[in-house]
Amino acid sequence: MSLLVFYGGTFDPIHDGHLAIARAARDALAARVRLMPAADPPHRAPPGASAEHRARMLDLAVAGEPDLIVDRRELRRDGPSYSVETLREIRAEVGPEQPLALLVGADSFLDLPKWREWQALFELAHFVVAERPGSPLDNERVEAIAANRETAEVEALRGAPAGRVYRLHQPLHAESASQVRQLIAAGQAWQPFVPAPVAAYIERHGLYGVPIQRGAVV
Repeated sequence: MSLLVFYGGTFDPIHDGHLAIARAARDALAARVRLMPAADPPHRAPPGASAEHRARMLDLAVAGEPDLIVDRRELRRDGPSYSVETLREIRAEVGPEQPLALLVGADSFLDLPKWREWQALFELAHFVVAERPGSPLDNERVEAIAANRETAEVEALRGAPAGRVYRLHQPLHAESASQVRQLIAAGQAWQPFVPAPVAAYIERHGLYGVPIQRGAVV
């Protein structure tokens, strides 16, 4: 059975590292990846850009990318974007037997015990975990969170609805959304770290404190 993959995050803004992870998951899992921006992320400070701006930047970033699409379901729901509620909503749509995976960065996965009803998440989906610079996947910490759930086989994800953990290997990108915002605040070059259409959108709308381009239509 085909695997459904959802890549959740704030994407504030989406950058080249996010895209690299989405592409790597698409290619390794032979699956369509749905990038799912959070409207009100409960585990971090409020985003620097509105949910709609962040979703529009995602649209621009994945335009022309095969099997990468934007899923706005969390933007349509009021209140904090808890993953357990999102996965229950998706599970109700696709049924109990459909293989379903949540793609997360290593830093997010290692913070999983802080998430609402985190142990219930393994009953709803697999986890595909992307290593990030500065967030190595220490075997002991992974085992403490996901005892005996790890697999190196993609077929194991397709062969069960939920409950497994798969490590995604991809070229590591040092950039992060917080770094992009810090570069903007410091007046340093930030454009090389985001897709060109996203950089143009940020400048056109004056996001994150970027001066709006003279004559720009917003």
